[in-house]
Amino acid sequence: MDEKKPQKKRRIGRLVVYTLVFVLTFAAFTVGGYAYYLYEKGEKTAAKSYDASRDVKSSLREEKVEPLEDNLSILIVGIDDSTERAQGSNHARSDALMLATLNNKHKTIDLISIPRDSYTFIPSVNYATKINHAHAFGGIDSTIETVQNLLNVPVDYYVEVNFNAFIDVVNALDGITVDVPYDLHELDEHDKRTVNLKAGVQEVDGREALALARTRHQDSDIERGKRQQMILEAIATKAMSTSSVTKYSSLMTALGDNMTTNMSFDTMKSLFAYMQAGQPEINSLSLEGYDDMSTGIYYYKLRQDSVLAVRQKLQQQLELPEDTEINADNSYLLDHVSNDKTP
Repeated sequence: MDEKKPQKKRRIGRLVVYTLVFVLTFAAFTVGGYAYYLYEKGEKTAAKSYDASRDVKSSLREEKVEPLEDNLSILIVGIDDSTERAQGSNHARSDALMLATLNNKHKTIDLISIPRDSYTFIPSVNYATKINHAHAFGGIDSTIETVQNLLNVPVDYYVEVNFNAFIDVVNALDGITVDVPYDLHELDEHDKRTVNLKAGVQEVDGREALALARTRHQDSDIERGKRQQMILEAIATKAMSTSSVTKYSSLMTALGDNMTTNMSFDTMKSLFAYMQAGQPEINSLSLEGYDDMSTGIYYYKLRQDSVLAVRQKLQQQLELPEDTEINADNSYLLDHVSNDKTP
């Protein structure tokens, strides 16, 4: 059921890079003893998560990109495919949608977070609705096609992670330290209101961390985004600490069971080398728009000038030809609401 309460625009923080670093962490171990064991386990984990059928060039590319040689993009998709929500992985909506564009020459990363209620055209069904419905209509293929249509840049790689990974990863680390902003009585992973947290700095387990990341009813989506960034930073800090080395095997298992990607193990190693060469300069972009309840259903209506500006920035980052305008068809789809036929 569509949420009818207007949601404020989301912002993306610099800490989203931790998502990329964390997903690629297991590719860093290459020699010696326990590290060699982790390398082999990492290779097996990557193979389990790897979808070779989608490891092809983007429809907006003439040739497939080569990591560490070409500029490229990675789409990060967070989904909730819990049985409690009666969706399943093929019908789950995306809860988080982020595109990272990497420029090899300048060692920069441009990050854009697409608000999940953004009203846009979904090519797989040939009409417009919320962008998070694209995954429900046609999985990752529909999501990639929709993002490419909105931003007019290629999606070269994707990483799709479900909520179970979030819970399992935090538990594999034996919990993380977070600052809970206020007392919480929140839903757990089974949509039961069993999570109770008091305000303040404390250790939380996976189910508590997920509840903290999800909640937004006491403040706003902007604050929710800040909490998610805090949690990502806590995960990355704990995962990269020397005390967590013995937990990497469990971390890999957690990722392997809950992640799908079109990146091969070799690609992951190349991207980790990109990160390892030094902290990249990270630029956060945002899509501006306005709340729309004119149909009785909440949409986040994107402003054409903002979409064009974001397109141009991403195209510059990938060193692609820049758009000078949004064509008439896209203009209509950005500014007008059709009949919502959400499954």
